[in-house]
Amino acid sequence: MVNIGFIGLGIMGKPMAAHLMRGGHPLFLHSRSGVPDDLVALGGRVCTSAKEVAQQADIIITMLPDTADVEHVLFGKNGIAEGLACHSNISKIVIDMSSISPLKTRDFAVRLNEQGHDYVDAPVSGGDVGAQNASLTIMVGAEAEVFGKVKPILELMGANVTRIGQNGAGQICKIANQIIVSLTIEAVAEALLFVSKAGVNPEKVRQALMGGFAASRVLEVHGRRMIDRQFNPGFRVELQQKDLNIALASAGALGVSLPNTATVHELYTACLAQEGAAWDNSAIVKILEILAHHEIQKHSE
Repeated sequence: MVNIGFIGLGIMGKPMAAHLMRGGHPLFLHSRSGVPDDLVALGGRVCTSAKEVAQQADIIITMLPDTADVEHVLFGKNGIAEGLACHSNISKIVIDMSSISPLKTRDFAVRLNEQGHDYVDAPVSGGDVGAQNASLTIMVGAEAEVFGKVKPILELMGANVTRIGQNGAGQICKIANQIIVSLTIEAVAEALLFVSKAGVNPEKVRQALMGGFAASRVLEVHGRRMIDRQFNPGFRVELQQKDLNIALASAGALGVSLPNTATVHELYTACLAQEGAAWDNSAIVKILEILAHHEIQKHSE
């Protein structure tokens, strides 16, 4: 069994870390919000800093909100790089499972490679449900040899683990995933709002569509949340917005236009304006409802 460090124990990271411990691996844990008691009860060992995690573990996993958070944990004071510097004669592996900038990812990889350590970008898709059920899709950017070493560990957290290419390729794939997911969430919200305003039962419509070509995991999970008005995350609006920011910035750097992604980005911006940063990303339907209400008022005047 490999000593594994896990940094970032939020909605996603906590169940992912638990699966690794149930798989038999000793885990060294750190989170700025504190290590949950149930992970300690499973045998997790609490570390006071990312540096300590890197000193104790052979493989260090990060699951953090944004690019700046990852950079700070990697290279800031008492960060992973400081811990790795204490083991310059031992090659360790850092796996970042956050969704962050692919350009910064490549930079992080180079900087750790220069220290003699390997870097893997392995962002995930599947949300909190996938994290809890160990059914995540994991998109990996890494050298083939390094991927072979970490794949059995990733398979404890995900059902579909794919090496996309070199460092940064995993994050590029995640951007593609978020483009599709965010646009599909918005499409499901539009469809359910449309049938509701037409006086048709959206639950019956969802049930029917799940048996046809419109069926999707988004319709299944997010459609259910929209109908039930359950907007506790899940995947927070602020994180969805962050991923779309990365998508649009990366597309701009490549000279690629993503017009529909930009539109959905604006709808999530409207969620933030409604103090919805912590809503589930399915709450985009609430913004469409507000827009529909304004449209109805305008025509009634």
